[in-house]
Formats: sequence, C-alpha cells, structure tokens
Amino acid sequence: MTPADRTKSVKVLANGYYAFYDLHRPTYHAYATAHLSPEEAQIAVANVFALVAENWTSIVTEQHPARWAWTRHTRTVARRSGHIPTCVQDACLLHDRLHLTVKQISTTTGQDPATVTTLLAAGDRSDPAPGQRPRVRLRTNAAPTSSLEARWGAALRLRTSQALPTN
Repeated sequence: MTPADRTKSVKVLANGYYAFYDLHRPTYHAYATAHLSPEEAQIAVANVFALVAENWTSIVTEQHPARWAWTRHTRTVARRSGHIPTCVQDACLLHDRLHLTVKQISTTTGQDPATVTTLLAAGDRSDPAPGQRPRVRLRTNAAPTSSLEARWGAALRLRTSQALPTN
C-alpha cells in the first residue's frame, strides 16, 4: 500500500465517522436529554462519541455499527440516570416522545424494522413505566369481525401514517 493509498483510506474512515456522528448525534442527544439534565446529557453524548471515535476502525467491521454504538450510549445514560429502561421503553420513547419513525428508530438502534415494530406493539400492550404516561392506543378502521391479520395491518398503516412528518 502506497502512502497515497493510506492517506485515502484514512480520509474515508474519517468521513465515515463524521457521517455517523452527523446522522446519530441529534437522536442520541434527545434520548439522553429525556433521561438526564441538559448538562449530563451533553456529557453522556460526548463520552459515547469519544468512545466511538477511539474504536471506529473496529466498529466499522461490526455487522451493525449503529447497534454497537447505541448499546454503549444507552448503558452510559442508564448509568448516569440510575434507571435501566427496557428495549420496549426505549422504542416507545423514541417513537412517542421523540417522534421518530420505525425506520429512523431502526437506523438509530441498529435493529431491523420488524424488531422495532414488535417492540412498539409490546409497548401498546404493556402498562406504562413509573412516571410515564400511558401509550396512546391506536384505533383502527377495521371492522371488529375482520381477521386478526387485517386488524394488525390496519393498525400498522395507521401508525405509519401518523409517524410521517408533515410539511
């Protein structure tokens, strides 16, 4: 490998990190702010991105780099807040309070969209965590006598249409 090739690969790695940072930092900060004071949230986000930067060359070899980083971030926030939320609570927070779509949650957490949808459905069925408001139950237009698949499909269409940003 020539020095020019090494320089090019370093630039590609640096640009990849900056793209990851630009994509995920706003959501990481909003998530941390939902659990911590603004000052603590800033520290938590700075710490996790410092960790990501230090390990970037190995993180990009992971199957799901976003999952690696999200796991470290949620652990950091949990440690600083003294509260360990479940994956269901995290998905509901990202969807209901931070207004992220299933695809955005999937991108942020490194989970596939089907897993995110399952977590949100579990949140619809569960009781709220202490100090949280109950989740809004979705009503569907499907008739009560329709099949379970039709009702489930209608609920997902409604959730998706509600999550789309308005201009």
